[in-house]
Amino acid sequence: MMDLVFRDAEVVDGSGGDSYRADVGIEDGRIVSIVKEAAAAGCQRPTARRVLDAEGLVLAPGFIDMHAHSDLALLRDPDHSAKAAQGVTLEVLGQDGLSYAPVDDRTLDEVRRAITGWNGDASDVDLDWRTVGEYLDRLDRGIAVNAAYLVPQGTVRMYAMGWEDRPATGRELDRMRRLVAEGLEQGAVGMSSGLTYTPGMYAPDSELTELCRVVAEYGGYYCPHHRSYGAGALRAYEETVTLAREAGCALHLAHATMNFDVNEGRAPELLALLDEALDAGADISLDTYPYTPGSTTLLALLPSWAGEGGPDATLERLRDAAAAERIRHHLEELGSDGCHGVPVDWSTIEIAGVTDPALADHVGRRVDGWPTARRLLLGDRLGTTVLQHVGHEENVRTIMRHRVHTGGSDGILHGLKPHPRAYGTFPEYLGRYVRELGVLSLEECVAHLTSRPAARLRLPDRGLVKEGHVADLVLFDPTTIASGATYENPRTLPVGIPHVLIDGRFVMEDGKRTDVLAGRSIRRTP
Repeated sequence: MMDLVFRDAEVVDGSGGDSYRADVGIEDGRIVSIVKEAAAAGCQRPTARRVLDAEGLVLAPGFIDMHAHSDLALLRDPDHSAKAAQGVTLEVLGQDGLSYAPVDDRTLDEVRRAITGWNGDASDVDLDWRTVGEYLDRLDRGIAVNAAYLVPQGTVRMYAMGWEDRPATGRELDRMRRLVAEGLEQGAVGMSSGLTYTPGMYAPDSELTELCRVVAEYGGYYCPHHRSYGAGALRAYEETVTLAREAGCALHLAHATMNFDVNEGRAPELLALLDEALDAGADISLDTYPYTPGSTTLLALLPSWAGEGGPDATLERLRDAAAAERIRHHLEELGSDGCHGVPVDWSTIEIAGVTDPALADHVGRRVDGWPTARRLLLGDRLGTTVLQHVGHEENVRTIMRHRVHTGGSDGILHGLKPHPRAYGTFPEYLGRYVRELGVLSLEECVAHLTSRPAARLRLPDRGLVKEGHVADLVLFDPTTIASGATYENPRTLPVGIPHVLIDGRFVMEDGKRTDVLAGRSIRRTP
């Protein structure tokens, strides 16, 4: 007697192959039986303690969010319906080179302040870890969905040498190598970088190459947020492809977009660059979200020199009239490296969240110029988040069709009016881009969201509906699945996803979040 059988489900198994009708049996958290066309074949149908009629529903592997910012949200909010309700069963954390392990006390305080806009100030979370292993152990106490972790290169650099804009000394580089190696030994699946975020962006390519050699030794992958998604974007992509090849390291391109006016219609040039490398034997994958605006902190737009010395030094420069004018000049006239080499168009910058409630009336408004931006940065102590309306729909559709594409929400859950991608990425793919627009077939899209990311993470028993695999599963109605999240109401949950299971346990049942905490850390396999 099995624990559970889904009867007459339309199985889209994650392989990219044609769907089929089947009864699927679950026992002890694993898929143990798949009987195709059971009723038509006249065979004995599997029985279980519970039989769920899945007629009209698609049964697919749970979705893997390859780019998530839930590092504290998973600990702060056990419900975590933002992801569970989408059918996400695994998130990859530690993104963009900035997260909360490995740290010492000084580094933890600094990184908390640097990414307050992403995750809040963390005053409501007991940060009782310092190493990657200790953070993963904390996740193992029980979380809503599974989570993997990337060693954040910016945090590692901050730990080893502070916020200085210079090459590392030999001793500092050795320390960074050790920190990356220790994180991988403790279970991290790779390393991330944020090459438009300080202090990680201060690292030259030679330094990054040395750290990627360590990642390669452990069979992990490198996940860079590139030095530019605007002016010089193709050069930035080529830089990381070359770097990874020299290091012998697998490469996963984070939120692989082509933004700003300078890149309209240029996605085919990016894909040609990647195809050439792939055909030459490079190990490359990428993720995207199905929206045109990006989201980051207001702080991130500043030129890199404004961040040298850390958050206190940045605030001091903003207070100083001469330094603030220099920042404005770089932002508005030269195009700062923080804004991807493109002069900022304030009309594209929408305030998404603030840390100081007294500034809440700015949320949802476009920035009307540098004086307002400066006041927000100072008043909110660098904690303001923004939407940046600089993307192109044609580029989004072109990139999502690529053979190594996977899905990643890049979802920032903090703030009064976050980007709707945090609550809507996966149903947006399946509802809008599959059913409504036909950009991808259902089978192909599910493969992008399941087996492809599982292969990148080297998870041999996840990402497919297959006997012996872990029962991380989602059931959805292909005729109604849709993102409820909009730019006006970004925290609305999706529709058309009644059931989500992790390890064979219902975390969503009949469209409602259960009290089950089935998630755990997913650690690098040797």
